[in-house]
Amino acid sequence: MTRLLISLSTFILGSLGWYAGERVGIFTAFALSMVGTGLGVYLGKRLATHWGF
Repeated sequence: MTRLLISLSTFILGSLGWYAGERVGIFTAFALSMVGTGLGVYLGKRLATHWGF
């Protein structure tokens, strides 16, 4: 269940970062996607630990 939460939060936050940066340019979209992916890993792991998985 931990891996599922990490994967799901990574996908969601990475996609949000991409769409947020897409209006500016491709590099900005990539950079914000990487930031969102990193946050997704962190928050997914933290959420799984909080819920006891």
